[in-house]
Parts: sequence; structure tokens; C-alpha cells
Amino acid sequence: MNTPDAAALQEAIDKIEIGEMQSRYMFALDWHDADVYAGLFTEDAILEWPEGRAQGREAIGTACVRVGGYFHRLAEASAPIKPARLRHFVTNQVIRIDGDRATACAYWFDLNNDNQPRWPYIPAYGHYEDELVRTVGCKWLFTKRVIYNETTGRSPEENPAW
Repeated sequence: MNTPDAAALQEAIDKIEIGEMQSRYMFALDWHDADVYAGLFTEDAILEWPEGRAQGREAIGTACVRVGGYFHRLAEASAPIKPARLRHFVTNQVIRIDGDRATACAYWFDLNNDNQPRWPYIPAYGHYEDELVRTVGCKWLFTKRVIYNETTGRSPEENPAW
């Protein structure tokens, strides 16, 4: 039986850690937790999405609160009975490790129930293109995250997953 070498084991660990970080990002976004959200980025990171761009951890945290607050206010204005919820999901992650740097691509979609009867539906989907770095203490952080919302028509021409 072949046993994996140390490099292969470290790559597997790195991919699991990056995947978990991508999931923590979704929880922070859905709970409007700007501190956790911004803490997943380096101090000088860039976040781009179809409606804007933020550079630096503080600006990225502000973007989380602004975007999350918008959806929350929109949902509260439309319905009475059950609270509206927006939940984001990440899937089909492809991660390439290169020492202390990594690139990743993943699909995302969200479920929303901000309509009158509070039935869930999928209002948006797309993919992320990420650049990451391993920091002191072996923690992975985003240095750049580009969000493609494919329901708005913004999508690359070629397969982003190499």
C-alpha cells in the first residue's frame, strides 16, 4: 500500500482549511458579522462584486454590513409572518496550492425567502475566483476575492477552474 508523502498530506490539509474558510465566509455574510467577515481577508485585500469594490479589511467589513443590511431591510419591509432569511452556499470547490499561496474557484448560490408567503427560492448564483495566502500561524486568508453573479450576465468566457 502506498502512503502519501508529507507534501501530499499538507496539500490535503490546506484544501480542507481553505474550504472551511470559504464556508465561514458564508456564515459571516448571512449573519452580517462584519468582524468575522473582514477577518477572513488580509489587511490590503481586494473584494470585487458586480455592484462594487472594496480594498482593505475595514472597507470589506463595511461592505458586509452595507450589503447585508440592505437585504435585511428589504425583507422586513415585505412580510409579516415569519422572518426572512438569506442563506448562501458554496460548492464545487477547486483549489490549487502553490507553497504559501493558493488560488481557488467555487460555485455559490443563495436561498432567499423574502417573498410574502416566505417560500424559499434561488434568486442568484455564480462563482468566486479567489487568491489566498497562508499567514503567520498557518491561517489562510483571502488576498483577493472576485464575485461573479451569473444572473446579472457577468461571467468569464473560459472555464475559470483551469
